[in-house]
Amino acid sequence: MTQVIDFRTDPAKYRHWRVTYHGDVANLIMDVDEAAGLFEGYELKLNSYDLGVDIELNDIVQRMRFEHPEVKVVVMQSGKEKVFCAGANIRMLGGATHSHKVNFCKFTNETRNTFEAAEADSGQRYMAAIKGACAGGGYELALACNYIMLTDDSSSNVSLPEVPLLAVLPGTGGLTRVTDKRKVRRDLADVFCSVEEGVKGKRAVDWRLVDEAVPNSKFDAVVTERAQEFAAGMTAKASSGIALGPLARSISENGSVAYSLVDAQVARTSRRVTITLHGPDRPVPASTEALVAEGDQSWMLRLAREFEDLILHLRLNELEVGLWSFRTQGDPEAVLAHEAFLLANKDHWLANEILHYWKRTMKRVDVTSRSIAPLVAPGSCFAGPLAELIWAGDRSYMMEDEFEGDNRPLAAIRLSEGNFGAYPMGNDITRLQTRFLAEPEHVEALKTQIGETLEADSARELGLVTYAFDDIDWEDEIRIFMEERVSFSPDAMTGMEANLRFAGPETMETRIFGRLTAWQNWIFIRPNATGPDGALQRYGTGVRGDYSMQRV
Repeated sequence: MTQVIDFRTDPAKYRHWRVTYHGDVANLIMDVDEAAGLFEGYELKLNSYDLGVDIELNDIVQRMRFEHPEVKVVVMQSGKEKVFCAGANIRMLGGATHSHKVNFCKFTNETRNTFEAAEADSGQRYMAAIKGACAGGGYELALACNYIMLTDDSSSNVSLPEVPLLAVLPGTGGLTRVTDKRKVRRDLADVFCSVEEGVKGKRAVDWRLVDEAVPNSKFDAVVTERAQEFAAGMTAKASSGIALGPLARSISENGSVAYSLVDAQVARTSRRVTITLHGPDRPVPASTEALVAEGDQSWMLRLAREFEDLILHLRLNELEVGLWSFRTQGDPEAVLAHEAFLLANKDHWLANEILHYWKRTMKRVDVTSRSIAPLVAPGSCFAGPLAELIWAGDRSYMMEDEFEGDNRPLAAIRLSEGNFGAYPMGNDITRLQTRFLAEPEHVEALKTQIGETLEADSARELGLVTYAFDDIDWEDEIRIFMEERVSFSPDAMTGMEANLRFAGPETMETRIFGRLTAWQNWIFIRPNATGPDGALQRYGTGVRGDYSMQRV
C-alpha cells in the first residue's frame, strides 16, 4: 500500500454513497461498489468498507453542513438487500500494513465523532435505519448516530463480533459507545461482544443496543414518520447553503505540498516538515451576506479545509516524517479581525459552521501521532485561532528580538475571546485550560491579556510558550531539539505524546482515541490477530486462528 492516498473528493466521484434530499430530511444510502476498493486484492462485499468508503462519508458529512444547512435529519440506510453493513473489510485489514490499519481506524473514528456531534453543533440529527445484518464497523456506524431503528425480523441484528472472530477490538469506538453512550449494562455488553451471531429485535431494545425495533412490514413508514417527528422539533438554520469547490493543491517530488494559504516543506532525510499557515489575504466581510457571497473562499473556511487536507495527507502518505513544526505568516490584527467577525455573528449559520470547522481541524492536530513543535518567529501571526497551534504543540519555541536586517515585526502572541471557549479539545475544555490544569485562576487572569501584543518575555512569563531564545541561540537550539526528537523511537513518542496531550477530564471522545492508541495499536501487531496463523489471516477459511494462550 504505497500509493498516494488523496482525501479530496466530491459527489461526482462517489462510488459508495448516494444522498437524496427531501426538504429538511436527507436519506444517506450506503451502497458500496464491490469492485471499487482503494487498493487491489479484495472486494468490498456485503457493504463492507475500506478507507476509500470513509473518505466519501467524511466528505458527505462536511458538505451536509455547508451545502445543505436546511437538513435537520439524516437517515442512514443500506442500499443492499439483507445487509446493512458488514463493517471494515477483513481482506483489506488482513493485507494492510500496521500503519495503514491504525490510521484507518483513527480516521474512521474522527468521521464518526463528526457526525455524532452534528446535532449539537449544526442542528443535524443522524439516525440509523437498519435492515439486515449490522456487524462490527457497521454497528459502529449506527452507534455514532443519535437514534437507531432495527427491523424486527429473522435476519436483522446488531453485533460486535471482532473479539471471537478476528482477535481484535472494534476499531471505531464500539466498546466505548456501547457502555458510555448507549449505557448498556457491563455484563450484557460482555455477552454481546463475545458472541458472533448478534442480538435481534426486542432483546436489542431491552439491552439498549437500539432505540426501536419495528416489524418489517411497517419499517419504512415508521422510519419516515420518526424522521419527520425529529425534524419538526428542530429549528432550520438556513434555506440554502454554499458550495464547497475543489481544493487546489500541488505536491513536489520531494514531498512538499502547497495550497493557497498553507504550505508544507518536507525534509524526508531529516524526518521533519515545516508547515506554514498564512494569515488573511482579503478584508473582513462587511456583513453576513458578504460572508455567504464569499462562500468557500472566505479566509478561515479556506484555511481550515486546506489545513485539514494537509493533516490527513501527511498522516497517511509521509509516515517517516515524525516531527511537524508550525509557523505562521501574516498580520495578527487581520487574523483577530476575521475571527472577531465570526464570533460576533456566531448565531448566523455559516459563521457558526466555520468556527466549528476550525475546532474539528484542531482536534485532528491533537490526535495526530507526530511530534508537534510551533515556532513563533518575527513576522508570524499566532493570534486567536492560529494561537491554538501553540498550545496544541508538545513544546513551543519563541524568538526574542530579531535577526540583523530583519524588518519584520517582532515575534508576538495575541489572545482573543475565541481562545477561551470556541475551540475545545476532545476533553471538552480549552487548550489553555488543559495547559494550566492546576491553575484555573491563571486562565481567568489571561483573559485580561486579550488583544495585547505579548512578546517573548511576556509570553514566557505567562507560560504561553516553553522556551524563548535570542537571535544568537535560536537556530542552534531549534536544530538540537529537532535532531534529538527525530532520533527517539517513534513508538515511544506516539505513546508519550498521546498520554501527555489529554490531561484533564476524560470524555467519551478521549476514551475512544486513548483506547485506540493504547490497545488496538498493540493488538494489531500481536500474532494472535495478524500473524501468519492469526485470526485476520484465517478469516473465511473455516479454521480458527492459532492463538498463544498467554495473558500478558
